[in-house]
Formats: sequence, structure tokens, C-alpha cells
Amino acid sequence: MAPKAPAYAVAGPEVEVSIATSPVISVQDLVHRYDGRIALNGVSFEVHHGELFGLLGPNGSGKTTLFRILSTLMIPFGGRAVIMGYDAAREPDKLRRQIGVVFQAQSIDVKLTAEENLWHQGHLYGLSGSGLKLRIADMLARVGLSDRANEKAETLSGGMQRRLELAKGLLHRPSVLLLDEPTTGLDPGARRDLWQYLQILRDEKSVTIIVTTHLMEEAEHCDRLAILNEGKLVAMGAPADLRHEIGGDVILLDARDAEGLAERIRGRFNLDANVLGGQVRLECEHGHRFITDVVEAFPGEINAISVSKPTLEDVFIRRTGHKFWTDRGNGSKA
Repeated sequence: MAPKAPAYAVAGPEVEVSIATSPVISVQDLVHRYDGRIALNGVSFEVHHGELFGLLGPNGSGKTTLFRILSTLMIPFGGRAVIMGYDAAREPDKLRRQIGVVFQAQSIDVKLTAEENLWHQGHLYGLSGSGLKLRIADMLARVGLSDRANEKAETLSGGMQRRLELAKGLLHRPSVLLLDEPTTGLDPGARRDLWQYLQILRDEKSVTIIVTTHLMEEAEHCDRLAILNEGKLVAMGAPADLRHEIGGDVILLDARDAEGLAERIRGRFNLDANVLGGQVRLECEHGHRFITDVVEAFPGEINAISVSKPTLEDVFIRRTGHKFWTDRGNGSKA
């Protein structure tokens, strides 16, 4: 399969049709293990051209392992990952020219200026001379660092350093950008700016973007999500569509005897009431009406009530049976 045209390139009509209809990233039944522990267990999904796609999961869910495989740093035990027509395990050198990668750990040299960091990055991709100089100026302008080009990276704020990391990842004009927990260590304003820039890359440059995150509010910015848990893909779709599958409201009840109350609610109202974190949790239509009925049915047993619209956390709970952050697992960053 021939690689697609880069997002920044001018493509003919036939290429544009191919880009629009074929998946840019195809993950097929990926399996990986660490010392006998399964980190990925048959994960499959596709990402389309110009899509902002999120990998959401708690620590130990497998998203970091998946990111390493996609960025050619790790070979899976089974399955395959194909990006822009290149197999990540079999053709890593060819693939690296098609992708930009921004790791969670900082990769810029803080003793170099912003411009010098990009100059060295360009040399790694065989760029040089006036062409590289123009490209550096363009990238610094795109990430809002033109006026800081000659300042050492250590003088930049955390948000500016993260934007410089983005400029490094985009300098060779990749069609696909992979980011691992890109907002780690950023303040709320810098996080907002970063996500706005990712959306600009998607909308104006048609860059296909994959972002790993463990933050629900960040996942809401994605076009689609793959939600991972203990190495398995447990849900996939647009955030709004995933929330919609819950239907109705989510009700949490605090009670002295949560298990007993859940059992009585199941018998009285024929609802699926479960105990999570010491609270009775249930989903139902017209939640505000139901709480009146349940308080009247069990007077004095309920200490507190909350009613809310479904969140991605609720989607995770429905698909896994436990909360997003839990004591399950070993705390690994798989």
C-alpha cells in the first residue's frame, strides 16, 4: 500500500479522494506483554484523515504501550499498526519521516535558544540552508514564539516550552502527529492554548492527531475516543455519542447501609442499582422525579443525593463495572 500525500502537500483529486476515504492509522489486533502481564489484549481501531483522536485511560490501561508502538519505539508481540501505509514494526525508518512525535518527557535542550532547538531538529531530517531557516521562522510564528526565537528555552514558560516541543514535532511537516500526555505540568491557561492549537492544526492543516490522556475534560475536545482499560478497548466513539448511550440521569445516594439500600431499590423500582465507592449508583430517566420517590420509599435511610447528566466517567463505569481511578491493577504506566 503506497503512503498517502503529506497533509501540507498539494495533492491531486485522486489522492484527495484516497485520503478522505482510507484510514490514516489502522491498528489491528495489537497484543503486548511485560513479563507475562498483558498490556494490550487485541486492540483494534482506525483513525481517519484530519481527525483529532484520543486514547483515554487510567494508568495501567495500555495507552502508553500503544503510543510507543505507534511511534516505532516498541514492537508488539502480535497484531500490527499501519500509519500512512507503513507498518510501524517493519518499516520504522520510512514511517518516522511521516509522523511527528511529542513525548510526555521534555525533549528540548533548555540551554539552546528556541531557534537553535529547531535548527538541530531540522538537521536530523536532512534539512539545511535557507529552506530550513524559512521553515523554522514559519514554525515559530505558528506556535507564537517568533519574538522569543533567540532566547534560551530555559527562560520560556512551561506552556511556551510545550509549544516549542510541538514546533519540533511539526518541523518536517508530518501528516500525523502523536502526542503523549501533552499537557502534563501545564497550568489551565496553557492547557487551553495547547488544545486550541491542536484544533487549528486539524482544521487548517488537516493534520491527523492522536493524543493520549487520562483527563476526562481533555478527552471531550477529541473528535473520537478509544477508551482503554487493563489492555482492552472498552468503548470507542465521539464523546457526545458515548455519553448519550447512558441515557437519562446518573444518581448517587449516600446511605449507612449502601448494599442493603441498593438491594431494596432493585426490588422496589426494578432498576440496576450498584454500590461503587460506598455509594449507591443508578441510571434512570427523569432523575429529579425519581429521587422524590426513593426518599419517600426509604425514609431516613438516605443521607445525601446527587443527580447529574452522564459523563465519560459514567461511560467507563458502565463498560467496566468500576471507577476510572481505582485500586485495581498495580499502578503501572502501561
